[in-house]
Amino acid sequence: MLKVDPRSSTPIYEQIQLGIKELILKGALQGGDKIPSVREMAALLTINPNTISKAYGELERAGIIETLRGRGTYVVDNFNRKVDEKKMQNISEELKKIILEANYNGMDKESFIELALKIFSELGVDNK
Repeated sequence: MLKVDPRSSTPIYEQIQLGIKELILKGALQGGDKIPSVREMAALLTINPNTISKAYGELERAGIIETLRGRGTYVVDNFNRKVDEKKMQNISEELKKIILEANYNGMDKESFIELALKIFSELGVDNK
């Protein structure tokens, strides 16, 4: 299901969020699908339950998942994937950092765009 790299510079809770978003985008998880509880996910990934809880909390605040007391945690049907102004600003800021780092390490604009298109294709999100 999800893979977590404890050696990554990306915090584990963010890796979990990104992994769940990727599964949704690829269609492996769909609206209404139940996902493992905090404890189940912690056991599957051998990660502290507090870390899973933080990731799930962020996903709930984003409207991607919802926890129904006594029933479980589910992917929200038709969650809002519109890029609002705040999301666009956050994405822009992160992208600037990535572009600066790529350019600093010798990557030109054409190579960066080619890589971005390759990643979109690998993720299966190039048409969405």
